[in-house]
Amino acid sequence: MLAKLKETYPALTQRNFRYFWLGQCISLIGTWIDTTGQQWLAYTLTKSALLLGLLGVAQFGPVMCFSLFAGVIIDRYPKKRILLFTQTCMMILAFILAILVLSGQITYWHIFTLAIFLGLVNTLDQPTRQSFMPELVEKKDLRSAIGLNSSIFNVARMIGPAIAAVLMAKYGAGPLFILNGISFIPVIIAINLIKTKPFEAKKVSKKVLTEIYEGLMYIRHSVFLRSAVLCTLSVGTFVMNYNVIIPLFAGEVLKQGVGGYGFLLSSSGAGSLIGALMVASWAKGKPRLRLLFGSAFSVSAFLTLLYLVHFLPLASVMLAIIGFSNILFMTTANSTMQFNSADEFRGRVMSVYSFAFLGTTPIGNLFVGSIAQRWGAGIGVLVCGSISVLLILLIVINTVIKKHAVQH
Repeated sequence: MLAKLKETYPALTQRNFRYFWLGQCISLIGTWIDTTGQQWLAYTLTKSALLLGLLGVAQFGPVMCFSLFAGVIIDRYPKKRILLFTQTCMMILAFILAILVLSGQITYWHIFTLAIFLGLVNTLDQPTRQSFMPELVEKKDLRSAIGLNSSIFNVARMIGPAIAAVLMAKYGAGPLFILNGISFIPVIIAINLIKTKPFEAKKVSKKVLTEIYEGLMYIRHSVFLRSAVLCTLSVGTFVMNYNVIIPLFAGEVLKQGVGGYGFLLSSSGAGSLIGALMVASWAKGKPRLRLLFGSAFSVSAFLTLLYLVHFLPLASVMLAIIGFSNILFMTTANSTMQFNSADEFRGRVMSVYSFAFLGTTPIGNLFVGSIAQRWGAGIGVLVCGSISVLLILLIVINTVIKKHAVQH
């Protein structure tokens, strides 16, 4: 049984990856408990789709503004040291939010301000964690590691919202943020236990903007990197608006409370988990553009079809399918970036990936929040899904035309 597990998921045979993965198993559940509580708390305090969208701007705006600069830092300094710093900062922010809620002093603007600080930390943390993977596993097991990392993210998406819904209904939001703060302790311990090769500091002779430009040109001249970034820009901007779409869709279209909201998030997480485990078992071979384009189109199309659903069980099934398609796309895009990046550019490449995936979220959050505020959550879902479908089709057509031109 154990031998079969290791054969299917070879990244688990790597000691450093096991430490990191197990730490993340606990920490990410805390993160999703926090995310669920924060979004529902902000919505109940304001009853405003626009302000809920603005919260996404606060959290992901720093990624949009500073992620390219973060890539240069990641390529210059030890990734393990950076991760210890970012995880500690996020733990402190969680405890601050817990204190504000439990003291009865919490306001929307407290949540908004803390979201900005969390966004600043995430700007450095996200691409560092992504680019840290090749130091945890051998390259042949990289695809397995990315899939397994996505699987725990989605297990957390199922367990976290369910725990949050139960606790919040009985005790309020305060305990949720305490649990999140505590959950960072295992991952900090795990990172300390990881043994990496001594970091070779490079003599810095180029300006930061020059290094950013070189990274962008490196991506531009690779059809794999360019395609992955463009598809991620589309999906990241118009599809990955769960923090705005799901609470609005649950409340306005399905007429559900916090229990229904948590159920929808868990359904999405269940579909994502199946997709992540499937991708993690595809340990051999490089990811293909066909899978990248197909999964991007699929998640966009199913989001568009969600507009037609007004029944909770059917909505949960649809969100499970969306979750499956989305994780298939995310892991394929991530693997494409990692497999086609040279080590000296990896930090900058993954920072561009983080920008495309998370940095455009403020634009998408404001866009869907504004539409939902004026025409309702259903129309917001329909418009975002339709735009992403159109953009993916244009990217595929452009790629095919360029390939044809090169061949002739």
